[in-house]
Amino acid sequence: MSAALFSLMTLPYAPEALEPVISRETIEYHYGKHLQTYVDNLNKLVAGTEFEGMPLEEIVCKSQGGIFNNAGQILNHNLYFGQFSPVAVDNHTPKGAILDAINRDFGSFEAFQKEFEQKGVTLFGSGWVWLSADKDGKLVITQETNANNPITNGLKPLLTMDVWEHAYYIDYRNRRAAHLQALWQIINWEEIERRFAQ
Repeated sequence: MSAALFSLMTLPYAPEALEPVISRETIEYHYGKHLQTYVDNLNKLVAGTEFEGMPLEEIVCKSQGGIFNNAGQILNHNLYFGQFSPVAVDNHTPKGAILDAINRDFGSFEAFQKEFEQKGVTLFGSGWVWLSADKDGKLVITQETNANNPITNGLKPLLTMDVWEHAYYIDYRNRRAAHLQALWQIINWEEIERRFAQ
């Protein structure tokens, strides 16, 4: 194969660093097995196709079927796992331009959190809830099913919560709402701010 293969992202923290919000066991399965499988599948599927050597975001925007599903899940999970930091780190409160935009578009951070969690709880089946920015910088919350990502609708994804059951069932069983509420404790808002500024 001439093009570089996709590889499993490197976590910016130790596997146990997000406890008690996300356990080491969940990281081992969700990151170490689920995400690895998507990477392995995509590498097999794109070999010898027009998508070989194409950036991940471009594959997501141009593909369908199995290639789209695996590429979308890699992109989604990379953004998901890349947005966290340990509870003890002091970066879990939005500041600066991202906070200004949240206040402008949702009225307050608390109102944003409430709407975001509600969209996560009410998404039927498997998928993701996203905070994204449109081309004018306006923030929107969307529900995306299965492997979908807001970039396919021209949005810039900033923050996401995974509501596939494998993301939370080890730690929270069927308590999706409790899982979503807990995740705020580990959101790295400096990373969300960086994505917003790009």
